[in-house]
Amino acid sequence: MADLDALRARFARALEGARGPGGGPDPAPYADNLLGRWQEPQRHYHTLTHLRAVLDHIDTLEKYAADPDAVRLAAWFHDAVYLPDRSENEERSAALAERALPEAGVPAPRTAEVARLVRLTVTHAPADDDPDGQVLCDADLAILASSPSAYAHYTAEVREEYHFIPNEAFREGRAAILRQLLDLPRLFHTPHGREHWERTARYNLAGELELLSG
Repeated sequence: MADLDALRARFARALEGARGPGGGPDPAPYADNLLGRWQEPQRHYHTLTHLRAVLDHIDTLEKYAADPDAVRLAAWFHDAVYLPDRSENEERSAALAERALPEAGVPAPRTAEVARLVRLTVTHAPADDDPDGQVLCDADLAILASSPSAYAHYTAEVREEYHFIPNEAFREGRAAILRQLLDLPRLFHTPHGREHWERTARYNLAGELELLSG
């Protein structure tokens, strides 16, 4: 319960920062709706643990963001709709933000920015002049630079989410994703991400690809 209370407080701070002086309704019902979504049974990696990690990474990268509160709200919404067998999760998550945030008192321009950031997590390819997109994408992909044991746990959770896909098909699909990531000129876009996460992430990705291809 204390952990959920801490997350509720983090959501409230981000919402209050994003909606500004005009205020709005009690943040708690909006936080509880999102917390419920993040605890759905089909999730194994995209859980409250992932949400908390992304928020923590945003705290680390905050100095690079132009609008940190919009980035934090985008983190809350970026996997709020998550069904592993569907391809439109990011779009539906962005649409949820577009419905909920105006009702919660967030001005239209900031709501649009949150929804844009959520949609950016389809590609994780922010532009060079998009500091908020860079912070969100780096925070979301920071798991790739975790310790070997944490990375192995992450890959096991991803496999569990896609339990309905046969092993051979999963191996082929996952290997293709890993090759696409390794072919990118850079995985991380913020100075912190490039300095502290890039090399470890590439090592982890290459190791997983070798296992899948073995």
